[in-house]
Amino acid sequence: MEFEQTFMNFLLEHQERHKRTGHFLVLMDAIISAAKHIEHYYITGALKGHLGQAGKVNVQGEDVMQMDDMAHEIVIHYLKTTRRVIHAVSEESDEIIRLNEDGRYFMYFDPLDGSSNVAHGLPVGFLFGIAKRNLKGKEDLHLRAGKEYIAAGMFVIPTGTLTIALRDAGAWRFHIDETFNYVRPTRLSLPDTPKTWELSFNATNRYTYRQEVQEWVRNNERKYSFRYLGALAGDFHRILTNGGMFMYPAIVNHPDPKKNRPEGKLRLMYEAAVVAFMCREAGGHAVNEKGVPILDIQPSDHHQRTALYVGSKQLVDDIAKVLRA
Repeated sequence: MEFEQTFMNFLLEHQERHKRTGHFLVLMDAIISAAKHIEHYYITGALKGHLGQAGKVNVQGEDVMQMDDMAHEIVIHYLKTTRRVIHAVSEESDEIIRLNEDGRYFMYFDPLDGSSNVAHGLPVGFLFGIAKRNLKGKEDLHLRAGKEYIAAGMFVIPTGTLTIALRDAGAWRFHIDETFNYVRPTRLSLPDTPKTWELSFNATNRYTYRQEVQEWVRNNERKYSFRYLGALAGDFHRILTNGGMFMYPAIVNHPDPKKNRPEGKLRLMYEAAVVAFMCREAGGHAVNEKGVPILDIQPSDHHQRTALYVGSKQLVDDIAKVLRA
């Protein structure tokens, strides 16, 4: 018989090696439980009628799917059980969710990234970023920039994969096994050579980008493979393995001016900063429409939007020169 190292055993060793407390283990156990619960509902959703719309619009102005609501409630339930989370920010909640003023962590999450894929049985994601309270003085409850996160990760559902980055300790991928444990830690490092690199972006929007970005795309797109799933978690999952760049530029030239997104469309705290943190730990980089590192942006609002260019450092640095020009 062969036995794989489990995620929790891996994390326990990590905490002990760095002489850290068990509080983070408690939080991650809850996050793992929430992800398994969401995956179960996703897999059985068609049979139980959970894949339709919920009949309401979220704070982002997007139609809410039943699975969005369910995933959100599942995550909040498990976070409450830990008693270690001060407050949480969810894509599905207008307000910051106050949980335990005596807690230790802040949690920023998108419970069901790419929910438009749900009705088609395509992969979706559960994205999360974690920051720690000030343990040396008074806590001011400020919204954390990505560089203040201590960990960030994503589950790709229903493929049974977990990718997590620990600050200054790398990005790691785990796969769910027959006992429903996440096992076999594999350290991720973006490939240095362009042979496997991919570009991932919504080709429908290409003529809505600013002219400099359109020109960069024309000059570079034929050098690499093109892949686009329509769910950040799924697309970024591929980039972490194959290298390249995922991009969601600002939309500034749309035929319908009401659909322009000059500030970008993705959410900073629980989408862009999460993948930027993971990418950094895998040797990559991420910037916004001005070429500013995503991890350096101080949020002014918990649902703040941003453009995103994330992936292999060489490619991101190249387009950042164009963005800053």
